[in-house]
Amino acid sequence: MNRAIVITRYASALVRFVRENGQGERVLGEAEALLKALHTVPDLARMVEAAPDVVNAAEKKNLLQSALESPLSPEMDRFFALLSRNGRMELVPDILRNFVTLYRRSIGVCKAHLTAVAPPSEHLLQSLQALVKGKTGADVIFDVDVDPSLVGGFVLDLDSYLLDASVKRQLEMIREQFIERNRRII
Repeated sequence: MNRAIVITRYASALVRFVRENGQGERVLGEAEALLKALHTVPDLARMVEAAPDVVNAAEKKNLLQSALESPLSPEMDRFFALLSRNGRMELVPDILRNFVTLYRRSIGVCKAHLTAVAPPSEHLLQSLQALVKGKTGADVIFDVDVDPSLVGGFVLDLDSYLLDASVKRQLEMIREQFIERNRRII
């Protein structure tokens, strides 16, 4: 079966399961913590994504458990047991990413990545929140980075929507236009 379909089915099943049990926020927190650990420790990600004959499912579950500060919730433990039984533990990082997105969508929240030259003002965050809510109908949680190379402005990345209002990008566009116009002269 198509990998993307499998990932989406497991993630959707986990969303339904935790919503029925009322443990969505707890499992969301665990999923985010595990994703952060997988991102910051590349060796952990490689071990979890390794083929079952290289690292077995029980070892993968133990590695994931060790990445958390507290024991796995019963819901996440049960979910990992299901993945283990079905030979799908190597899909955990993708399933968790998909789960986070689907769960947030199910509660009317989305996450956006905002990159700015300096920490954004409360006014800018409120304006962008209104823009995102108008586009998606969902409340937004901002993940903010500071990048002085933007010179000015900001870059907002929301799923497949990218709003680049940075001075850096505007200067690049002017440069490209200048080059294109000068090619016509020669």
